[in-house]
Amino acid sequence: MTAAPKSGAGVTRPGFVWAAPAAVFFTLFAIVPLLLVAVLSFTHWDGITEPRFNGLDNWTALIDDPVMIQSIGTTLLLTVLGVVLQTPISILLGVWAAGHQRNRAVLSAIYFVPLLLSATAVSVVWRAVLDPNFGVPSQLTWLFGDGNLLGSRGGAIAVLAFVGVWQFTPLHALIYQGGARAIPQVLYQAAAIDGAGTVRQFFHITLPQLRNTAITSSVLMVVGGLTTFDTVLILTQGGPGTDTTVSAFYMYQKAFKSFDFGGGSAIALVLVAVATLISLAVVRFTGYDRMHGTTEGL
Repeated sequence: MTAAPKSGAGVTRPGFVWAAPAAVFFTLFAIVPLLLVAVLSFTHWDGITEPRFNGLDNWTALIDDPVMIQSIGTTLLLTVLGVVLQTPISILLGVWAAGHQRNRAVLSAIYFVPLLLSATAVSVVWRAVLDPNFGVPSQLTWLFGDGNLLGSRGGAIAVLAFVGVWQFTPLHALIYQGGARAIPQVLYQAAAIDGAGTVRQFFHITLPQLRNTAITSSVLMVVGGLTTFDTVLILTQGGPGTDTTVSAFYMYQKAFKSFDFGGGSAIALVLVAVATLISLAVVRFTGYDRMHGTTEGL
């Protein structure tokens, strides 16, 4: 009787060649452009003449630029609003969609329709719906006042947050739906035997089991919030004034409106750095890395 092979014995791991296509693609379309942007951030370039090295001028200009400081604050505000509003709605919808309720599949399909639309199409539709002259607010002056929701900072921020929630909550609900369906049913069966009701099962089984899903969803929300552009471009154009000018939109203005590609590149690097740091912080403080490190070591 032959002895059973040790765990992993005779098993060959895929070589680097399996990862080569993805590595080449990532290098060409992510690493190389990022390096070029980093170089451009130390130059003055109008997109026509030859780039001219100007040292740290672009960076010092950003530090002294009040619009840049304001855009960072607005970006962070919209990101926080997106996470705070989308997370609970996404969890509830995702867990509900993972069940076996009557007409669940049909209602889920209808609710997930915004996922089929581009951010540009969604923004155009909501701009028409919220038009102060012909849109819904103009017919409900008792609720919206003069109907110009985009005419004040508070109204414009609220509209941007609402449109973001309307468009992207279905995506995160779909993520939570997959996570909820992966939870072993034996946990709910055991809890039911112990007398736990639906609410207790949700808080003591469903939410803890969705921890990793929540981390993934939160990182996507943060990155999406920090790179918001299409909605601002179409709905508010950064206004009124510069009240809704987010960093990605200000980068666009710098590079393609003012033809200051060096300054726009510096803003792009700031966005990359902030998004990376926040994403790493989310993973770090949630214990995701330590938990998986422990699991891999078992």
